[in-house]
Amino acid sequence: MKIITAEELDKKFDDGEDISEYLDLSNPITPEQEMKRVNIDYPMWMVKELDRHAKHIGVTRQSLIKMWISQRLKTE
Repeated sequence: MKIITAEELDKKFDDGEDISEYLDLSNPITPEQEMKRVNIDYPMWMVKELDRHAKHIGVTRQSLIKMWISQRLKTE
């Protein structure tokens, strides 16, 4: 990876040049994809139902909750 100033990088980008050699792609961070831990308390009956559904499709409870919330947010 070569090092150049931000101004030089902006100019190359604006001129349509390939700037990939100036980027460190070894550990990319996607905006809005950073993880944030949240704690939610559920009644026991919900936990049992979540576990039942998760086992049925072969995923963890956490994955199931993420999938369901993601689907809902995309439809709203």
